[in-house]
Amino acid sequence: MLLNVRRRIPWLSGAAAVVAVGVFGIVSSASGSARPAIATPFKVGLVTDIGGLNDHGFNHLSYEGLLQAESQLHVKGTVLQSSSGADYLPNLTKLAAAGNNLVIAVGFLMATPLETVAKQYPKVHFAIIDSPGGTAPDTAPNIEGIDFAEQEAGYPAGYLTGLYLKAHKYTTASSVGGQSIPPVNLYIAGFQAGVRKADPSAKLLNAYSQNFTDESSCKELALNQIQAGSKVVFQVAGGCGLGVISAGVSTKTQVIGVDADQNYLAPSLVLTSAEKMVNTGVFTAAKDLMGGKFSSNLQENLSNGGVGIGTIDAAGAPFKAQVNAVIAQIKAGKIKPPTTLLVSK
Repeated sequence: MLLNVRRRIPWLSGAAAVVAVGVFGIVSSASGSARPAIATPFKVGLVTDIGGLNDHGFNHLSYEGLLQAESQLHVKGTVLQSSSGADYLPNLTKLAAAGNNLVIAVGFLMATPLETVAKQYPKVHFAIIDSPGGTAPDTAPNIEGIDFAEQEAGYPAGYLTGLYLKAHKYTTASSVGGQSIPPVNLYIAGFQAGVRKADPSAKLLNAYSQNFTDESSCKELALNQIQAGSKVVFQVAGGCGLGVISAGVSTKTQVIGVDADQNYLAPSLVLTSAEKMVNTGVFTAAKDLMGGKFSSNLQENLSNGGVGIGTIDAAGAPFKAQVNAVIAQIKAGKIKPPTTLLVSK
């Protein structure tokens, strides 16, 4: 599915016009006076993962970042949605061939096809969310990795969970991941460590749906975990994970959202959300390239605002101060959330 996201670009004057020269250019009229003329616009293409733009998280945030780049940087944006993994290679190829200055792959699962396309189009710049550039399979010099320290978002969410369990004398917390891939497992690793830091006796459960789209499969896993005693379920499964929130609503169980602040989906039952500012990553990559800056790896973490936690609901409100103290310790380097799971299943 193709979405052309375009905005009408107003003429600028004064200091703003100086910035616009790089995009619009300046030509001379017949009378010799300078007048602005539209040159080739800076073009940014975005390929979504299979979760699509309506996942209330990961892909939607990427789209928000592109819209911000259109509004503030006056880029011309194009979005291609992927309905399956088979769409990755042709979608990336289509955007590269269309003359986009920057093509952004939204998701770790696009790493291998992105490497193929980047080598075929060495003059096009590429970026990929959730994969460090400069390492296999993203070794092409024209690929920039936009990498997030998900464990630094998972840890305070887990710490809040542990405090909640301990206060209510509950025993168990759990997580439902989409697939066992690095960005998912980093979230879960931080979450599990945070739970155990606040409540060393807590029991941890974990499962994978093996997809990021089928809400029913994630809901079933969450319901199984709730039946096994879980009082807080962390969803790390994109659109599929919306089924976890649905399970929480049907059983009145606290859940934790992912990527975006998902409190609005169930205000009294989303304990908090482990956030990843994918929108900021997309916007920064476009802004940097327009300014001539391109690196192999753009790092986003808790200290620079690339990750964090969202709204804390009423059930978690009594523990806000303790959670904020932990966040401060992570930023100060006094706590280093782990990157490996304590419990895999």
